[in-house]
Amino acid sequence: MKILVTGTAGFIGAALAEALLLRGDEVIGIDNLNDYYDVRLKLARLERLNRCTGFTDLRLSIEDQGALFEAFDRHRPDKVVNLAAQAGVRYSLSNPKAYVDSNLAGFCNVLEACRYSKIHHLVYASSSSVYGANTTMPFSVHQNVDHPVSLYAATKKANELMAHTYSHLFGIPTTGLRFFTVYGPWGRPDMALFKFTQNIIEGKSIDVYNFGRHRRDFTYIDDIVEGVVRVLDQVALPNPNWDGEHPDPASSKGPYRLYNIGNESPVELMTFIELLEQCLGKKAIKNFLPMQDGDVLETYADVSDLQRAVGYTPRTTIETGVARFVAWYKEFYGY
Repeated sequence: MKILVTGTAGFIGAALAEALLLRGDEVIGIDNLNDYYDVRLKLARLERLNRCTGFTDLRLSIEDQGALFEAFDRHRPDKVVNLAAQAGVRYSLSNPKAYVDSNLAGFCNVLEACRYSKIHHLVYASSSSVYGANTTMPFSVHQNVDHPVSLYAATKKANELMAHTYSHLFGIPTTGLRFFTVYGPWGRPDMALFKFTQNIIEGKSIDVYNFGRHRRDFTYIDDIVEGVVRVLDQVALPNPNWDGEHPDPASSKGPYRLYNIGNESPVELMTFIELLEQCLGKKAIKNFLPMQDGDVLETYADVSDLQRAVGYTPRTTIETGVARFVAWYKEFYGY
């Protein structure tokens, strides 16, 4: 297939594009290489992809509707995976417009491009952040998620609503994936594992929010990619049993689906730090702080729907995943 992937210089986008190329798909990659974090890391990811046969590297923003439509018209993709977004919960507190531009206006452009190009299936990134103030564990896609606690989460919830509208009105098959704390080699420098590793190696303190009482459903990148590929191959269908009197948030009368994609095994933040210390052979200097605005206490994915739909089963333990990340980090940065 010919698959257009947005955000191919990003962590998940680069890993997904590589997996698709390795199985023989043609990938049209889109990224604007913004400077939200170190552009050198993004370029290094793209360098790996550009060595692969079948990869087309386009440098443009999904906010630029004209350029995006031209890319769709020129390359005629069969399916689309939208991973381009302004990420990060804390950054949304100080730079809200970046989220409106990329996550709302940009995603609308992607939906319009899919509509006019008659795309066979759109898979897009949502986030576990949409669960917001929910406290019922594990988080289920059948729960109501109307109480986000950050603008980032609100934009991801909006993406789900926007996708539903296009599925309902225009029959575009759309599948949203709520990612749960993705980590691993080539990860994002704004994420805890990356920052903790750098600071521990350099003998600097690490900020441990909520005094270390967080629990997160850390999900290894290879498991995430396998799940995305499986979902991409299974085009979203209408739910014939959908009932407006008892509406299921995860499906619709239109070709629309939502899934959690996580590890289904929350880990205490302090346990996570201890594993990292063991891999690095060095103790962290911990700076304990209260809960940050926009944060949630715990994430825990119910992935049973995704398991039934595509046979998704995460296989990577936190011990294995952290060790692989540390090995990559030391090699990439020359430690």
